Amino acid sequence: MSRLNYQAARFITSAPTLAKCPADGGAEVAFAGRSNAGKSSAINALTRQKALARTSKTPGRTQLINFFSLDEGDALRLVDLPGYGYAKVPEQVKREWQHHLADYLRRRASLRGLVLLMDVRHPLTEFDQTLLGWADEADMPVLILLTKADKLKRGAAKNALQQVRSRLREWEDLVTVQLFSALKKEGIEEVHQRLDDWLLSEPR
Repeated sequence: MSRLNYQAARFITSAPTLAKCPADGGAEVAFAGRSNAGKSSAINALTRQKALARTSKTPGRTQLINFFSLDEGDALRLVDLPGYGYAKVPEQVKREWQHHLADYLRRRASLRGLVLLMDVRHPLTEFDQTLLGWADEADMPVLILLTKADKLKRGAAKNALQQVRSRLREWEDLVTVQLFSALKKEGIEEVHQRLDDWLLSEPR
């Protein structure tokens, strides 16, 4: 049972750069992932809202850092980071996204953890690994959600989970991996518990 009311989440603001983000106090958890990994669907499933985070049939539309509050004082926040790697946008725009992502992950003092979403059928892309490298540099704990687990049979999904865990053994002190399905509501309680731990704990 989660200690926070995720269903009460509400949109605060969008920011194009770190400098335009809300004040760097309180605690927040960021969600990152390839543009077709189901990030918006996961945030909506976790908050039990249909349209808190916008979903799009054109991956890569989210080019801003979006902030959602979990409390009246906006001290506890979920953050939807720009999707990466899939959108048909100019290379210069992709590089700018990557710069802002890296800037945010390295310098945001209130960031307590990163939820990294990967399609269970296509995990650990090159940029996923770059993102893990940034998190490692910042000593930032990461929860990897292998999304769209409903697209595979149970045995195949568990095999994919074990393969990812095996490949990330060197990061096992910082990284946790689990299966997730927004459609089937699989893995939601485990994510809520991890978010509770991060958002309600004292700063490291």
